[in-house]
Amino acid sequence: MESTNGRNLALLVLCLCACYALAFEGGKEIPATKFGQSVAPTMTFLYCYSCGYRKAFEDYVNILGEKYPQIQIHGANYDPPGMNYYLSKLIFALKIIIIVSVVTSVSPFTCLGLNTPGWWNHLQGNKIYACMMIFFLGNMIEGQLISSGAFEITLNDVPVWSKIQTGRFPAPEVLFQIIDNQLQFTDNVQENPDFVK
Repeated sequence: MESTNGRNLALLVLCLCACYALAFEGGKEIPATKFGQSVAPTMTFLYCYSCGYRKAFEDYVNILGEKYPQIQIHGANYDPPGMNYYLSKLIFALKIIIIVSVVTSVSPFTCLGLNTPGWWNHLQGNKIYACMMIFFLGNMIEGQLISSGAFEITLNDVPVWSKIQTGRFPAPEVLFQIIDNQLQFTDNVQENPDFVK
């Protein structure tokens, strides 16, 4: 009786972990319009975090903050289009479910009325090794699914650079020229006179 209650509790925990992992993010807020407002320009960087582009983003933030102190700069992870994002969430949920099953010694095969395979018994016998391998293998697959190579730049919600389309990062001088061209009629942004080129 107690083992049945323990299994039911473990299955409940597994289901809650899976639901949490697959939970979708809330709807995006609609930004307020900027007409008639004296608002500083906003530059947004969407980059591939799993590709290691966060350092490049921080370098651009430092360079742009030095030359254009009035521009507000935001950065976020670029979610890959299509099913890759959802597949990575599914892999994450399966990884958590398998690790919790191994740690709690709950066999999903017996819960489904199937014979337990030998490899599952091997996982149960080597829990630490099995959990580490499941974790790292799951992370590797997730990384491959969400790796987009993106470094997308928008200025006031207008796309100004796409690494996906060009295949490269913009040189700082090119980005300065793009900003100057986009903001040539704006009085809010002025170049820092102390900026060293």
